Amino acid sequence: MTDPVDLLQDLIAHARAAGADAADAVLVSGTSLSVQRRLGKTEHIERSEGRDLGLRVFLGKHAAVVSSSAVDPAGFAELAERAVAMARVVPEDPYTGLAETAAPPEPVSLDLEDSEEPDAAELIARAAAAEEAALAVPGVNNSEGADAGFGRSQGLLVTSAGFVGLSARSSHSVSATALTGSGTEMQRDYDYHSVVHLEDLDDPAAIGRSAGDRAVARMNPTRPKTAKVPVVYDPRVAGGLIGHFASAINGSGVARGTSFLKDKMGERIFAAGITIHDDPRRVRGLRSRVFDGEGTPTSARMLIEDGVLTTWLLDSRSARQLGLHPTGHAARGPGGPPSPSPSNLYLAPGALTPAELIADIKLGLYVTELIGMGINGVTGDYSRGAAGFMIRDGALAEPVAEITIAGNLIDMYANLTPANDLRFRRGTDSPTVRVEGLTMAGA
Repeated sequence: MTDPVDLLQDLIAHARAAGADAADAVLVSGTSLSVQRRLGKTEHIERSEGRDLGLRVFLGKHAAVVSSSAVDPAGFAELAERAVAMARVVPEDPYTGLAETAAPPEPVSLDLEDSEEPDAAELIARAAAAEEAALAVPGVNNSEGADAGFGRSQGLLVTSAGFVGLSARSSHSVSATALTGSGTEMQRDYDYHSVVHLEDLDDPAAIGRSAGDRAVARMNPTRPKTAKVPVVYDPRVAGGLIGHFASAINGSGVARGTSFLKDKMGERIFAAGITIHDDPRRVRGLRSRVFDGEGTPTSARMLIEDGVLTTWLLDSRSARQLGLHPTGHAARGPGGPPSPSPSNLYLAPGALTPAELIADIKLGLYVTELIGMGINGVTGDYSRGAAGFMIRDGALAEPVAEITIAGNLIDMYANLTPANDLRFRRGTDSPTVRVEGLTMAGA
């Protein structure tokens, strides 16, 4: 079998022969195995294997991308000629080009590959354990099923400037969804876990029990009256607030002027003491990487330090637009150009326990589920459907549903307090957080 690096270098050579001034190529390959089980029966088993090839070419300040699932050297000349022909007719982009910051990958081990590779029987057993545990919870009377999966992927980047970088990772996951009640009284909830190494995966039965307990707790919800209240976000949904922040500091949006934080660099966005980290070199991290999608080395950064915005997330194109340096946040698939994206993003924990965080709330809302994406990236206006529990006299009370919470992210960030219960589970992670003064729209 031809060495993958030789394949991509051959493809780039064809691009240069077709007239390209520069080029880069990516080869993404992977295998996955997943099972779905519902009410004691295995409903679906799927195994997939594939390789996808992407070529980006530059003619001066013109660029084009082509991709193919056929990795056949006999077709490389035609693929390269098609890419160059496309680049000749697209508009000029003064900010395009290879990243000048690409550098040979450092010999850093992030421990992203697990030698354990389960077979279908093992995945069926995990899914069965999760679903059976969910169904055993008193009050659970149905199931949307449980899933278990495994994957292994590899990505290779080669550029005409001489960069060669290979990355590989594995993944193991389990999820379960439980149901209670029936008809219009039906409630559902779920739990899941995804990790790089099998030994870090939660017990599937614990995941199932959690899904069942969550569903039962939501039975017979009420719809509260509209009020302005403190809102406390469960860690499962609190990460969404950090995700909205990451979108607002994406260099592409900042350069276009379409972010509500575009003029806030160096200003206090969060309260003093708040820190938000992006750590692409966390060992066994779900989004860890030594280099980004353009070959720029990665490094850990504090995006918010003591409440102050310190940086944008930049690939080489957005960095050129803004007159800055790339930050190692370029992400790329075979079918498109790089764009900025965070890695292992998290809000640092605070000093209070979750119980202490809500202890002084006379009337408030604890959110466990968010619905819809009512976020205006230009203004920061925030409006999302929600479900969860009322907070009364410092404790969780009755379940509530069919409500909307609304505010503006600039105000929300300034009035956000984190608890001390941070756990790394989702790639974008947050402890429980409290936000003052949101509008809860209900009955």
